[in-house]
Amino acid sequence: IDLRTIRQRKEKTKKENQRSQYISNTISSCLVHFPVIRVGSANALESSWTTRDGLVLAHKCTKQNPESCLIAQAYRKTFLLSLSLSLYYVKPTSFCCFPVRRPLSSREVAFTTMHTNTHILLSLIYLSIVSNVLHASSSDPKPLVLSCGSANGGTDGDGRKWESDSKYLVSSDKSVTATAQSQDPSLSSAIPYMTARIFTSETTYKFAVNSSSRYWLRLHFYPSSYNNFNISNSYFSVVAGGITLLNNFSASMTTAALTQAYIVREFSLAPLKSDFVNVTFKPSDKYNGSFAFVNGIEVIPMTDLFGSASMVGFSDQSVDASSANLQTMFRLNVGGKYIPPTNDSSGLTRSWYDDSPYLYGAQSGVTSDGGNNVTIEYKDTPPYIAPVDVYRTSRSMGPDPNVTRNYNLTWIFQVDANFTYLARLHFCDYQLTKINQRVFDVYINNQTAASAADVIGWAGSQSVPVYKDYTIYVDDKPGDEELWVALHPTISMKPEFYDAILNGLEILKISDTNANLAGPNPTVSNLMKKQQNETARSFAPKKSYVSALIGGAAGGAAAFGLAAALFIVAQKRRRRIPGSDSATSSWLPIYGNSHTSGSKSTISGKSHGSTTISSDAASNCRYFSLAEIKRATKNFDESHVIGVGGFGKVYKGVIDGDTKVAIKRSNPSSEQGVNEFQTEIEMLSKLRHRHLVSLIGFCEENNEMILVYDYMGHGTLREHLYKGNKITLSWKQRLEICIGSARGLHYLHTGAKYTIIHRDVKTTNILLDENWVAKVSDFGLSKSGPNMNQGHVSTVVKGSFGYLDPEYFRRQQLTEKSDVYSYGVVLFEVLCGRPALNPSLPKEQVSLADWALHCQKKGVLEDIIDPNLKGKINPEGFKKFAETAEKCLADHGTDRPSMGDVLWNLEFALQLQENPDGPKPTPGTLDCDDNSQEIDHNSFLAMHRSTLSLGSDNDATEESNDNTTDIFSQIVNPKGR
Repeated sequence: IDLRTIRQRKEKTKKENQRSQYISNTISSCLVHFPVIRVGSANALESSWTTRDGLVLAHKCTKQNPESCLIAQAYRKTFLLSLSLSLYYVKPTSFCCFPVRRPLSSREVAFTTMHTNTHILLSLIYLSIVSNVLHASSSDPKPLVLSCGSANGGTDGDGRKWESDSKYLVSSDKSVTATAQSQDPSLSSAIPYMTARIFTSETTYKFAVNSSSRYWLRLHFYPSSYNNFNISNSYFSVVAGGITLLNNFSASMTTAALTQAYIVREFSLAPLKSDFVNVTFKPSDKYNGSFAFVNGIEVIPMTDLFGSASMVGFSDQSVDASSANLQTMFRLNVGGKYIPPTNDSSGLTRSWYDDSPYLYGAQSGVTSDGGNNVTIEYKDTPPYIAPVDVYRTSRSMGPDPNVTRNYNLTWIFQVDANFTYLARLHFCDYQLTKINQRVFDVYINNQTAASAADVIGWAGSQSVPVYKDYTIYVDDKPGDEELWVALHPTISMKPEFYDAILNGLEILKISDTNANLAGPNPTVSNLMKKQQNETARSFAPKKSYVSALIGGAAGGAAAFGLAAALFIVAQKRRRRIPGSDSATSSWLPIYGNSHTSGSKSTISGKSHGSTTISSDAASNCRYFSLAEIKRATKNFDESHVIGVGGFGKVYKGVIDGDTKVAIKRSNPSSEQGVNEFQTEIEMLSKLRHRHLVSLIGFCEENNEMILVYDYMGHGTLREHLYKGNKITLSWKQRLEICIGSARGLHYLHTGAKYTIIHRDVKTTNILLDENWVAKVSDFGLSKSGPNMNQGHVSTVVKGSFGYLDPEYFRRQQLTEKSDVYSYGVVLFEVLCGRPALNPSLPKEQVSLADWALHCQKKGVLEDIIDPNLKGKINPEGFKKFAETAEKCLADHGTDRPSMGDVLWNLEFALQLQENPDGPKPTPGTLDCDDNSQEIDHNSFLAMHRSTLSLGSDNDATEESNDNTTDIFSQIVNPKGR
């Protein structure tokens, strides 16, 4: 075969491939842009034509006849028999038909009808279309919106019409109808919630469906009092098409936990390959007198919204969601307002909720609303994916790179364990126009879902929506019943703006291998109730908004959206004992006597007001009455205020005649609250160390939360560095203070069975007593660290800007090395006498950590030290101090020293400062007495450990016993703010 022949064959193959691709693209284009009704097949014509999603494909005739042929498209408008036929030119290609931009002229029609085969085909297609359209109009299932237990149905607050459910019951003698005895004020409409159908035995609904279509199935529950039925006895299962949707479900328990009057569960059922779907309600056989009930049912045909989704953590694997059964867990209009079902796109009647209750952390970014000025251009993303109102609003991180580079924009959700979840993220950038202007990373549960995401790069231009689907498995490890989504700028790409953006977010549960979507009933406790009330006040919207929210909930993911937000925050605020089994874990109650199911439940101590403190904490702390506190502070006289922090104001007071104390009073409007109050008491009541601030007692009365500490006469370290008119510290004093605070942190990290991670190390949390002894304070964010079997604790980032460990906020995995990073910033702050962040300085100098590292690497660190220290620091000691601080700020925690190593180096630097001409200890040794006795590094650390005390008022003790371990094993694992 000559080269010419080979070339011709290659060219032919290339053209065939291009033709095949063109055909495929054309069919896809037809299916997207021509939403015709589905035309049922006719047995007599199956050999000559086929259908695909309503588009007639005339492939048989065109394959057999090279002549052109005609095809008609039928459009069905609303639910009326309104047929519109148009003639379109069809190119003679196999398995392909597509319309030209205009209908055929009469001349072209006349020309094509000259071909006999074509004419016959046209007649057959026309007759088939008319016949099948008529058939479809009469038999294709319509959307069902049923008010259960109602005789005649009615219209809800959104104007949606509901019909009676009675004719869809397979057997009505197994059920009774009932009317709710009272209407909760949150119900904006009596339809469908004021009537119910109650089942005392297994009962089935039978609904006609299209065998090849996906459906929404929505179940509405209002667990009120119905006739002689006790709603708390209602436990039941629901199965639809062989899929278990609910199992041993208690609507009463669920609404109580979510503090909601009603709930809606929304499911997306895959094509059933059947013309009917059975929905069966079965009362639980585990409880005597149990019954099932339902207030409303929706069966809504839907477009297949789902396809392949990449698995987070497995770049080469994906999940096919097109054939999966799903449960909607959350659907959010990020940065925007609630979108009711009537405003959803393509008649899918979804509800889109405000995302603000799900935001986690002190930083919530900024919202934007493009309004009608923004025209959304749907290109590759069909309009039914999400309405324009989702893409016209957004939440971004903000304009200040010094802020956005130091936090993650995070949403967090409570989910059921042992399921795979589909997370759909909606993006549309209507502000920027070029690639690499806004580039960011997407994290889902500590794993990178997308790196260097660029919305403009994905979409191709401004105001073009795109969406990305990711799946992740959530297991049942302790603390893992959560799904969080976080965004952070991709620093390495050096974008024009260090920012991230999100427009919408959907979380859906995928059924497991047992065709199950059912999760457990949530548990309720007094603590959760109290915290939910606090959260409700924090997120309380305007009255009109509440009405719109509840009114629209009848047709979407419904009350579960906002209600779950309260549940999530309550869940996040619960504390689990380290090492406890996930199935029997105990939650430490704060308010009232909470019931716990675990074997390690906390023993209730003395209860004051509404607070319950563990017996250990109560025995180690003094309880103050509010009257005592008012006397100590002269009724909270403002002249006694000595400081203001995140928790509230700090007052100087006097108790017992002449004992000076610091009294920290909670500010009701502060973001800090019951968590920090409980954590401080539980932590500090069990910790006693010379370099940790001592908690004397607390007061909780009349909604006041007050903590009483030893008075620190010289205030905070920061005040002596660059704030206030305090005494300027010498270098030796600064070293001694650093050493003292390092000892306190070293004790937290190594002095117990479980590491305690402070999480908020900074110069304002290092206090100085009358003798200039440094003490670490403020344990409101502290967290029990990993045990021997763990390397880190997964948690959402908390701390203070300027001190945050970059690895911690990237990976949200907390270790004691996060404290080491923060302490490195403190060391440079002590050396340079300036804040960790100073926005008034040039950009490169704003962050002290970045600027100090830059100067250290350039060898010019001495140029930026505190002018008061110029020429007063021993060069060798300076070098050791600077190297220690630099190592603390290493990018990766594994490269940072332990606090024990930091402590040793600081002791070394102090010795060099005090005795610059004396013998220099080598690494791993320390000259500790006149005989120059050599002690190895481990012995030196052991020496410091031996001075630690626990559960005692003594400053030092060498004793260690089992009680120490027992106390530490019960320290709470706080979830943070």
